[in-house]
Amino acid sequence: MEVKILEIMNTVLDNRAKEKLTSITPQMHLRNDIGFDSLDLAELTVRIEAEYDIDIFEDGIVNTVGEILKKLESK
Repeated sequence: MEVKILEIMNTVLDNRAKEKLTSITPQMHLRNDIGFDSLDLAELTVRIEAEYDIDIFEDGIVNTVGEILKKLESK
């Protein structure tokens, strides 16, 4: 699952002409470490929902890669 999330994140980063990631860790912060802004997070949400049929922000703000993975695992 981490590989697919990395792929989705890199698609978002590439669409915004930002540097792609080579790897992710559960501790990585979406804004501070990866550099996502509000538009990036909106696109990330749409792409993850299309892939996994789950809204990662349904229960509130998600700040880290680990929180995304936890939500997907609990589905």
